[in-house]
This record gives sequence, C-alpha cells and structure tokens, in this order.
Amino acid sequence: AHIHNHHSFLPHFLHFVYSGITKMDGPAQVPMVSPNGSVPPIYVPPGYVSQVIEENGVRRVLVLPQQPEFHPGSHPPIHPHPYMPAFLPPPVLPHHQMYSTGPGDVAASYVPQHHPQHPYTDQEPHPSHGRPNFIHRDERTSKAYERLQKKLKDRQANGSKDKISSPSSSPHKSRISEQDEQGSLGTSTGMVKNKPDRKMQGTPESDTEIFDEDKETKALEAFLSGVGKPVVSDIRARTVVLTWAPPSPTISDGIDSDVVPKSCSYEVAILSSGKDEKFKIIYTGKNVSITLQDLKPATDFQARVQAVCNLIRGTPSESESFTTLCSEPDTPMPPRIINKTKHSLSLQWKAACDNGSKVTSYNLEYDEGTGSNKFSQCYLGPQKQFKVTKLSPGTGYRFKLAARNELGMSGFSEEVLFYTTGSAPPTPASPQLVKAGVTWLSLHWSKPSGTLSDEGICYILEMEDETSGYGFKPKYDGDDLACTVKNLTRSSAYKFRVIAYNSEGKSNPGEVMELTTCPDKPGSPTKPSVKGKIHAHNLKIIWDPPKDNGGSAITKYVVEMSVGANGSDWDMVYSGATREHVCDHLNPGCTYQLRVYCISEGGQSLVSETLLVQTPAVPPGLCQTPRLVGKARAREIQLRWGHPPITGGSQILSYRLEISASDMTDPKEVYKGPDMECTVSSLLPGKMYSFRLRAANKAGYGPYSEKCEICTAAGCPDQCKAPHIVCKTATCVQVSWTTPAGNGADVTEYRLEWGAMEGVMQICYSGPGLNYEVKGLLPATTYFCRVQALNVAGSGPFSNVTLCMTPASVPAAVSFLQVVDDGQLNIPPDSPSTCLAIQWEEPCDHGSEITSYSIDFGDRQPIMVDRSTRLVIQNLQPDTTYRVRVQAVNSIGPGPFSHTIKAKTKPLPPEPPRLECVTFSYQTLKLKWGEGTAKALASDAIQYVLQMEDKNGRYTTLYRGPCHIHKVQRLSESTCYRFKIQACNEAGEGPLSKVYTFTTTKSPPSPLKAPRLKQLKENMCDLTWEALPAMKGDPIVYNVQAMVGKDSEFKQIYKGPETTFQVSNLQLNCEYRFRVCAIRQCQDTQGFHDLMGPYSAPVILYSQRNETPASNSKDTTEVTKSTQSLSDEQCAALILALFAVVSILIAFIVQYFVIE
Repeated sequence: AHIHNHHSFLPHFLHFVYSGITKMDGPAQVPMVSPNGSVPPIYVPPGYVSQVIEENGVRRVLVLPQQPEFHPGSHPPIHPHPYMPAFLPPPVLPHHQMYSTGPGDVAASYVPQHHPQHPYTDQEPHPSHGRPNFIHRDERTSKAYERLQKKLKDRQANGSKDKISSPSSSPHKSRISEQDEQGSLGTSTGMVKNKPDRKMQGTPESDTEIFDEDKETKALEAFLSGVGKPVVSDIRARTVVLTWAPPSPTISDGIDSDVVPKSCSYEVAILSSGKDEKFKIIYTGKNVSITLQDLKPATDFQARVQAVCNLIRGTPSESESFTTLCSEPDTPMPPRIINKTKHSLSLQWKAACDNGSKVTSYNLEYDEGTGSNKFSQCYLGPQKQFKVTKLSPGTGYRFKLAARNELGMSGFSEEVLFYTTGSAPPTPASPQLVKAGVTWLSLHWSKPSGTLSDEGICYILEMEDETSGYGFKPKYDGDDLACTVKNLTRSSAYKFRVIAYNSEGKSNPGEVMELTTCPDKPGSPTKPSVKGKIHAHNLKIIWDPPKDNGGSAITKYVVEMSVGANGSDWDMVYSGATREHVCDHLNPGCTYQLRVYCISEGGQSLVSETLLVQTPAVPPGLCQTPRLVGKARAREIQLRWGHPPITGGSQILSYRLEISASDMTDPKEVYKGPDMECTVSSLLPGKMYSFRLRAANKAGYGPYSEKCEICTAAGCPDQCKAPHIVCKTATCVQVSWTTPAGNGADVTEYRLEWGAMEGVMQICYSGPGLNYEVKGLLPATTYFCRVQALNVAGSGPFSNVTLCMTPASVPAAVSFLQVVDDGQLNIPPDSPSTCLAIQWEEPCDHGSEITSYSIDFGDRQPIMVDRSTRLVIQNLQPDTTYRVRVQAVNSIGPGPFSHTIKAKTKPLPPEPPRLECVTFSYQTLKLKWGEGTAKALASDAIQYVLQMEDKNGRYTTLYRGPCHIHKVQRLSESTCYRFKIQACNEAGEGPLSKVYTFTTTKSPPSPLKAPRLKQLKENMCDLTWEALPAMKGDPIVYNVQAMVGKDSEFKQIYKGPETTFQVSNLQLNCEYRFRVCAIRQCQDTQGFHDLMGPYSAPVILYSQRNETPASNSKDTTEVTKSTQSLSDEQCAALILALFAVVSILIAFIVQYFVIE
C-alpha cells in the first residue's frame, strides 16, 4: 500500500508498507484515521482496494484483496506513488510483525500518534496503471471474504442510522475512541490476538461472528504448531539436508475440516555455537525438505521449523542439533614481504583457518618473474615463512599461497607482487620554472627516461645560493614531481638541480638551471637626522638609503613635515634624488615632526621613523652664589641655591655645580640635575673648598656664578698601615705600627685587636704607644691582629689584618691519663698481679711531631715508648700502689709531665679450700668448703667454682659464687662422684684442688598403697597389698603392723616376702587399724641389713555382733567396716577444685566491688 500524503503519520505507514504488507489473503485494517475525523488519501498496490468504514464516530480504512469478478470501472482508479515502482513484489513476512486478521481490530504497532497540520481531504480518483487487478485465493479465503463483505454492509447501515439520530463526533472524541481500540489489543506467539471492542458491539449477530472468527484463529494456530521436528541427514562440511513433517490434524484437536488449510509456508531458523548468538531465519517457503548451504565446517548448529499460514504463525518446533564435518582449510591471506635483496625475497604469512583439521603444510607458488599466469611451486612445508633465493635483481615476482590438511588443500590466496632490489635510477632532466615570486620559485621536473611507471623513485631538489658560499643544499626530498621553494631573497639568482634515488642508491645530479626571483618594494629609509646646528628659524636634515632596495635602484625621496609633537597633518616639503634637505621658515621654540619615504621600480616604500626636533631658545643668565646650609661637616657639605634671574625664555632643565681646591688642577663637577640643593660628600676633613654654579635650559648652559669658599670640619684619622710583628719566643711576639694622617686633629689613642681567628678578635691593647708585646701565646699557632687610630673626631678605620705564626715548641702536657682494665689490653694470663695497663691521649705537638713518650712510675728508671698511647707495665709487685705520670717528647725536647695517677696491682689468686660432704642420701650430696656462712655476703670478694666429673671423664661446673655450701641433687644411688673446687678473686682464678670422692647411699623402697581388707569370718580377715620388684638384686620383704583401738601403738604382726596375710583371733566390737611397708634387704661387706620404706596409709576394720531376725538364737556375727584414706591423685584433684572455686569467687568480688 502507498500513501500520498505529507502529514505526520506518513513515516509510520511507510514502515508498515516496507514491513511486508503487500500480499494479503484476507481483509486487513490499517489505522489511518485523523484526529479530526477526516480520512487521508491512501494508495494501495495492484490487486487490492481500500474501503472506509465509520462506526460509533470512528472511521477506518480497510485494504481488501479484489475478487476475480471485480471490475475496475466500479471503483475509482488507483495511481501508484510517483516516487515508488508501480508494483512491489510480495516480500517474506518476518515472524515478529503484528497484523490485523479480522474486522473491528487494529494493529497496535501502527496506530498513528502524530496530529496532522491540516484536515485531510477525500480520496481523489487517479488513472489506472500497472498489471490487471487479479489474484488467486483458496476456498477458505473466499469464505472469509464473503463474511467480511456482509459484516461491512451491516455496519454501514447501522452507522448511517446512528449518524442521523446522533450528533457528529468531535476530533477529540475520535482520538479517545482510537485510544480505546488500541488498549483492547493483545499479542501471542507469532500473531496478534484480536479482542472484540465493546464500543463496536452492534448486534448479537455481529458478536457471534467475531467470536467464531477468534475461535477459528486459535484453532488454526494450534494446527500450525503441530509441525514436526526437523530431521537432519546427509551432513557434510558446508551443507546439510533438513526434512520435517507438515502439521496434520488429529481427532483430539477438534479442528474443523474447513479450518485446515490446503498448504502453508515454513520458516527455517538455525542457531550456531558462539557467544550472543540468536536463531536466524535462513529459509521461507512451502517445501518440507531443504539443503542448507554455506555452513561453517566443524561447527555445532541447532535448527527449528515454524509453520505460517494467512499471517498466522504456529509455535516453533523442537530444535534439532547437528555438527558439520571437518573440511579443507580456508583460503589463507596473501604472504607479505619482510626482507628483500637483489637475489632473494623473504616472505611471511599468517596461519589459515583449519576448519577442524590441523594444517599440515603450506604451498607457496610464484611466476618465476615471467609475468605470465604460469606458476611453479617454490615451497611446501609447515613453516609460515620462507626465503626465495636465486632471483634476478630489480625484477617483480608474483606469489600466491594455499594451505593443506588431511582433508585436502584450500584455494590459492590473492596474487601479490614483490620486487627484488635493483640499480639506481638514471640522471633526471633539469627542473623547469612554473612561476616566480618575490620570495619563492615554483619548479617541476619529469621522471628519468627508462624507468617503470610503478617503480618507487624519490627526488632530491638541491639549490645553490652563491652569496652563501655553501654550495648546493637540499630543499626537497620526496616522490612528487613539483616543489615550491620558499624563503628566498628578492631579485636574486639561484641554481637548481634534481637527483633521483630509490632503494638501490642515488643517480647523478641533473643539469643545473639558474632562476631569478622578482624584485620587491624597497625598505623604508633610515630615520632622518639633523645635520649641523639647529637654528631658531632653520635646520638641515639628512638620511640614509634603505638597507633593502627591493632589488632595484631608488629613483626619488620624499620628505614630509608636521607641526607639533602630536600633529597628524603632513605636508610634502621636498621631493628629489638627493638625501639631504634644509628646512627653513621655522618658528623658534617650536616642535616639528619629519619623516621620509622612497620610490623605486618595485613601488613605494613605507615611511621612515619620525624625527622630532625643536628650535633652540636663549641660554639662561648668571646664577646666584650657592650658600651653606647648617654647619660644615668633616667629609660633606650641604649647599642650596635659587633660580637665576634670567631664564632665557625657557624652563630651567638642570644645574651644574663645580668644586675646586688648592690640590686640584681643574674644577670638578660634583652635581648635575634639576634640584636646587646638593650634598657634596667624599671631602677631606679640615680643608678649604670653593664652589661655583651655572644653569641650563634647552638652549644650553649659562655663565658660572661667583665662587663660594667653605672649610670642612676636622675628621677621624686615616687607616693605619698594617702592623709589623716580630716573634721573640714561642709564646711571645712584639707588635709595632706607624701614625696615620690625623685629618685636622692629632691622634690621641691606638687600639690593637688580637685573636686566633680572623673574624673573632679582641682588643688586647689601648693607648698612645706605637708598639706592644703580646704574651701567653701557643706555639706553632697562627694569630691575626689589626690596629686602629683615634682622635677627638672619632675612631678611624682598622688597618689591614696581619697574621703571624708562633714558632714550634716542646709538646704540651698529657691531659688525660687512666688505668685500663685487663680485658681491653693483651695481658698474659699469669700477669694481672704483676702488670698495670695505662692509656693516655696524645697532647698537642706544638708544631713538631711527637716522637716518643716517657713513663715515670716511682723510683725505677722511666720507660721510653714510641708514639703508642697505651702501655702495659710488667714485672711489678702484687698488691702494690704506684704513682704514674707521662711526658711527651718531640724533636725540640721533652714536654712537661702530666698529672700523677695512683694505680694498684691486683693481689695473687687465692688457694683452693678443703672440700667435705656434710650430708648425703641416695640421690643428694651436700658439700661444704672453707670457713663461712651458707649465704653469700656483699663484702665477699672471693668466688668459688665447684666442678664435677661427668660420665666422659670431663669436669663440668656445678656452681660459681661466693657461698660455702652447695647441695648436689638428682644423683644415682650407691654411686661414687668426683669433685674439684677452685677459688677466684679480682686477681684471677686460683689453682684447682685435688679430687674429692663422695658416694651416695642406697634408696629405700617406695611407699605402698593402703592394703585391701576382706572379711572371712567373725574373728578373721584377709589382708592383701601390692608387690614391689627387687631393687638392683636386693630382695623385698614386707612388714605388717596392727593397732587395736585409737590410743594404742602399732605392733608388728607379720614380716616376710608374701603379699597376703590372714589375721585371726579378732575381738568383737573393736576397731583395728592395719598398715604395711616394704623392706629392702641390702647386702654389703658386713652382711645383710634392712632398709625400711615408709608405711602405707592405714585401713580400718570395725567388727560388732549382729542378731539374726530369722532365729531366736543369740549367736552374734561380725560386721566389718573398712575405711580407706584418699589417694594422692584424689587429694590433688580436690585441692585443684577448691583452688578453682576460690579463684572464681575472688574474680567475682573484684568485678563487682572494684571495677564497677
């Protein structure tokens, strides 16, 4: 359908047209209703007609296919759009479009939303063009068309009645009705479900027809959804055959035979493996078997089928998966060149797509440089690069490439042409002038003869400027055949030549072409200047020609003049070839501006800089004599003066003051400026000076005034000469100086400053004398001094600094001397009591290097050592005090002794004490030595070292300290141990004692647990206890004791090796306590003796007579009660539990009372 209208809804309808609505088997509604109620003209393709329907104030345009018996003469002829073809072929309808399938329904996607700019007009008739309006339809379509025609006639009749009985609807109401229709649409899979509009419910008959049509549409959609799943066959690398079963009705579907179409079309969509892939329709038609072409080899695909009939789509079938076979590789990319020489080309290429089978080799062919289509193989292999050799220089070779795998060989790539390197190009011709300018020349040249059109040749354009003297210089380098050389000098000759080059080298330079630039306008002349004196009424000016005449001679100069410093009116006062002019008829005291420009063949230059001149005035008259202001000072005088009586008709510009004195040959200018006062400085104190003054204006200076004589005041003395220094001794020098000029007053005092640093000096003398003796100096030290003179006027400047160095002397006294510990010096082990180690710091050598030291330590001969500052004095008496002092010696002599220190040698180490064992047991030995307490005191200076022999025969230290008693624990029973002892003090470690041997005793048996008691009879019980093994071969026997009551003593009732014992003859109503201990029977040289272990915990037995209730006899029986005490493990557990409870209670108390 075509729309010949330029309103806002046109783009929407064109979208509807191009979406494929050109072939319809039944009526369709196109929403083309204007908001104001008018219908725009629409154009439909051949074979269709449009019809306007109005119902409930809403107009609709229906596009219907024509009947075979329809005659064009009964309806207005239709014209195609002038900008579109007369007939649009029916394209395939995509499954995602939404269409209208019944009367009274509107497709929501194509409801126009834009309002037109003017009302629509009725449809105008157009002449008929195109093919005959005839189209074939099936029986079902014909029936639907008949029902639709009947329905339209009924609606037109009802609409006419409504229009007569009701007022016409406004445009606003039309839009509301249109929106209501849009809101009643719904979509389903592959089609639009059309719901009947409530407003369009006219009669019960129309409602029944709409319901029947909707039911038929759903039934047809269900029928189309029964299309079979596609079956894949004949799978190849790039093709596959798909076959599917068409939809067929079943009894359970309940579909009317009239609804089942005779034929329908199918849409086949495939999905390839990959990211973000979607099903794509690749076939639309009525066949039930197709062959898919151009598939990618070795790729997974999914295929599905969807049936379509009369714009109604069924549900797509299930997807069928398949994988294409592997194939030969794809055609590779052409090779590229990576290196070339005269006889070889190195090529490289990228790997081709293998299509599921690995590429095994590449086939590279070339035309052997013949240029024909005959190619021969030059490489076959798996590599992706190859060097072709034995080629001709400067020759082009064409190459093509193919890839091979197990399934075959791919096609050859595009042919590429590469050249081998050749020879340099021939000499080119000389360049030709295209156009010349003032500062540029445009040149062109041609290719050298005999070169190929596609050969890469570049050119170098060289230029020679004879004025530079540098010869030919390159101005252009490229492959163009033209160049414009810029930045040249005007009206100058240049020489040009061309050199061609390629990758092989350069050609010889071509012929030289000489070209000349055009002349330019001349430059401006120089600024005019005044020649001679400027008179009150005339002046003479001159000027120089321009530095650049533009390449041609100057023919004329023009002088212009303007009156006033800011005048803008210029008058020509001279025109000629000479370069000077006399300007006359001037006014005195006036200002004039003058400028010059020149003219040559190149044109007129710019004007020169402006000369500003003024006619002179009369010089001023005689000035007044200058007068003194205040009192004269020693070195400066302040003078003041007034205006001269006669100014000369011009403002006074400056004054000039001159000074003269008896020692001056010519007067000297001391001031020049516009001020009327001046301070003359840099004068000499107490000297007579005379001054004179004159004034100046534009005309010049006037005459001098009369002289004024003034005497300066007295000043401070001049600077003294540098003092003279004479060294008397190493610590005393004599300083002398001379008297300077007093500047009008006598010198009364001198000040001498002295110091070891130039910037830090202090006054050491002040008085009228001309010399001074400085004492207490350091030998070989540099000192600085200067002197200053004073008089009544003040102090003069200091003299220049004089430095002197005192002569060298004996060394200074050693300032630091101390005794060094033994660990800081290398002292033999046996010498601490007979040696002393001392150390000192090196004193000042006073200008002469120290050669040795002398150590004095009492009545003995002093010891001389070298420059070392440490010494160990040996062969001394132990525990003796010595007085030590040190003296440094240099080449001049020995220096003073240092201060004396007292040093005492250490006493001799002590002898070892006697070692004895005071207490011994089976696993401990308590040893004692010397006389003293068990605890160490702070005053004890002697330390003891106790050593014991180990299993390897070596002695290890057990104890080191001042105590006299030590207990050795964790020993073995009945074992001999050897000990040594040594005493130490500050003098060192004494000798080790002899070996002492002590032996531990045998250990008693371990304690037994409480015996177990078993009641046998009324007066008999059985005791049982644990057995202990023999201890190092010694047998173990047991001793059983019993106690009757609480206050009696234990008595032995059994002794022997057995672990059980039967107690008899027990008394009734008594309490018995039993305990047992182990006895070790030891054997030594004297025989056997018993070593008894501790007793076990007692076990209690309480027996009493009990009466038997079953008989009246008075026989009694014993009732025993055995009580055992807690074991060690139970006691430890009980103590631990009590400790935990107490800890928790304390923590709670702290938390509650302290923290909170």
